[in-house]
Amino acid sequence: MSESLYGPATGRRVTTKDLAAAKERGEKWPMITAYDALTAGLFDAAGIPVMLVGDSAAMVVYGHDSTIPVTVDELIPLVAAVVRGSHRAMVVADLPFGSYQESPQQALATATRFMKKSGAHAVKLEGGERVLPHVELLTSAGIPVMAHLGLTPQSVHQFGGYKVQGRGEAGQRLILDAKHMGQAGAFATVLEVVPADLAEAVTRAVSIPTIGIGAGPHTDAQVLVWQDMMGLTPGKAPKFVKQYADLRSIMTDAVRTWAGEVVAGSYPGPEHEYH
Repeated sequence: MSESLYGPATGRRVTTKDLAAAKERGEKWPMITAYDALTAGLFDAAGIPVMLVGDSAAMVVYGHDSTIPVTVDELIPLVAAVVRGSHRAMVVADLPFGSYQESPQQALATATRFMKKSGAHAVKLEGGERVLPHVELLTSAGIPVMAHLGLTPQSVHQFGGYKVQGRGEAGQRLILDAKHMGQAGAFATVLEVVPADLAEAVTRAVSIPTIGIGAGPHTDAQVLVWQDMMGLTPGKAPKFVKQYADLRSIMTDAVRTWAGEVVAGSYPGPEHEYH
């Protein structure tokens, strides 16, 4: 692989060692969500080194209002599609709510299903100290684990909404959690909706890459839900989202134009006929 993590296709998949090397070089990199083969192929060709098949699929694929309802059986086909649609990117599968919290053994069984059934290259789980035994067991079994600290959407009801985490004394707890995650074997950690100065402190304090979402500019990497950053998601976007396109308007205009031509009888035209 070329020295740059973000860039053109190479002859092999990105690995956890590549991410660790990027941190040592001080190289920032992007991670994006993906849920199907076509968009995965597009992002892969664009040079995105890591794709997350997030439990955000509950909302952007299945139409729920939170991540909580999505199941393992619903996510596995999406992960498999993203793996098939990509050739270079590491594909990370989210472990959904209820599929790992019960015990480290439940986490291992769920992660094993994802690895065997979908071809995922790593899994992600949410939580701090309470899931350290889970991370230790998974990594000891050879399953790469991405941690997730700060605002953990699967705990939204406990938090009382999507609120900034890690302010005040809670920040020191988060720093310790991040350190312990690295010691337990996690290869990276997501930091979601935490103060920018705290995310910077965590990034300096740990040897594993940090991936920010609403965590300021100083993390090692950044992640966004692709439908958010491309303007496909309806309604007001979170503060941390920058919209790079307006796909909702583009797609609406396109389908209306096509429908109008169908109604008017101008589509299909002679150039679309077979003889």
